[in-house]
Amino acid sequence: MIKAAFFTGPFYLNNRQFDVSDKISNRDNCLYGFYLLKKRFKENDVDLSTQDINLPSESQFIIYNGMPKIVKDISLEKDNYLVIFESEVIRPDNWNIENHKYFKKIFTWNDKYIDNKKYFKINFSSKIPTELDFNLNKKKKLCAMIAGHKFKKHPLELYTERLKAIRWFEENYPEDFDLYGIGWDKYYFKGILSRLNRFNTLRKLLKPKYSSYKGPIESKKEIYKKYKFAICYENARDIPGYITEKIFDCFFAGCVPIYWGAPNITNHIPTDTFIDKRNFNTYEELYSYLKNMSDKEYMRYLDAIRCFIKSDKLYPFSAEHFASILTNEILR
Repeated sequence: MIKAAFFTGPFYLNNRQFDVSDKISNRDNCLYGFYLLKKRFKENDVDLSTQDINLPSESQFIIYNGMPKIVKDISLEKDNYLVIFESEVIRPDNWNIENHKYFKKIFTWNDKYIDNKKYFKINFSSKIPTELDFNLNKKKKLCAMIAGHKFKKHPLELYTERLKAIRWFEENYPEDFDLYGIGWDKYYFKGILSRLNRFNTLRKLLKPKYSSYKGPIESKKEIYKKYKFAICYENARDIPGYITEKIFDCFFAGCVPIYWGAPNITNHIPTDTFIDKRNFNTYEELYSYLKNMSDKEYMRYLDAIRCFIKSDKLYPFSAEHFASILTNEILR
């Protein structure tokens, strides 16, 4: 069996990248695609392990999960492959095209680059549920948001828009909105002061007040199934193909997402499965639409979501598809 290295961040070393039994790192089955990838490689007599186990120097090829911090350390004597998930807003180094020359093949969601020669299409992948529990009686409140408290200075970022949504609901209809996630109970330093974010005691002392905040969570699905709608904004807008797991977290819980992100979202996901935030000029308009929606109309959204999940159209976003694309293109 030959060795292959999967180059990832410190948190995922010791093969944690592939460990679906770890409830902390594998929340809502987010690692299932990597688990399947390792399994598929093993079926082809390839041991895929993180770089601390299979040293790059001892591996036949290397898969990089994002652009390595020190590009000059990439060995040109190996076949190198790059998997790009983060957008230019979060990881601008991923999109330094000059550095793409170090890789034999690159896998990404970015529709702009796909040529099926060097750049191959993948998506943020999900483990598709076999059973769906879309029970309207379990939905006790109108709307929720699950997001970490973050910020990036970039013209396409949507972190600021999330804050607008939070503050609007808190000021106008606090009884109809709840906020979950990490970091909202701490102050977030920006710009040249961002290095102070490592001082948790200071951040807690300066924490802002979010009256809608309900704390961190263990499972998005368990939270979302209690709500009819969810504010579901990507970290960035207007980047073609940038469709993360966020909208699928809502779908699998039977919660209708209010989506803003990829401009070509309807090329990949049916229009009748989500509410497009771009169709509303104000949050007052959006709220009125949500609040006055009949049960019959709401069930049409859930029926459309159920049909989408059960259809072949969802397959490109499945963990199976992610594992198959990488296996076929790397081991061919």
